[in-house]
Amino acid sequence: MRDTRAFGHRVAGIVVDEGCVLLQKADIDEHWLVPGGRVELREPAAESLKREMLEEIGVEVEVGRLLWVVENFFEYGGKSCHELAFYFLMSLPPGSPLYDKSRSFMGYEEYFNEYTSENKLGLTFRWFPVDDLHSIALYPSFLRDALKSLPESTLHVVHVDVVADKP
Repeated sequence: MRDTRAFGHRVAGIVVDEGCVLLQKADIDEHWLVPGGRVELREPAAESLKREMLEEIGVEVEVGRLLWVVENFFEYGGKSCHELAFYFLMSLPPGSPLYDKSRSFMGYEEYFNEYTSENKLGLTFRWFPVDDLHSIALYPSFLRDALKSLPESTLHVVHVDVVADKP
């Protein structure tokens, strides 16, 4: 019997530049997320974010202060998900061509797909104006407003969403 529940510990990096925020979308999804990934066992969250960005886009990022600790509850791929996520301020290397807002750029992550032999998942990274986030499918959805005014100190958020995309 297939388990219909999932728990995950995620880390994400908020990069805001010139009124735009950097988001990522996996090839298998139709929604956008803040860049990041899964925390590995016994790995500090900030180190996880550095590792994920190096693996996914090949750059060493600087991790800043913690903005949000989020308990996120959502449905995805036929599963009821509970995610604990840490959202940090993050910056790309100074002068990085990845700050070019006129184009998207690609990355990938190692990915286990139980139905195919694929082991890499393509990721699209793109800059979006913070004021236009309500016009895109961004999850968790509280970020559509929260990214307009970053908190001065760390906030704890409990959030419920429905994401109906395929896994």
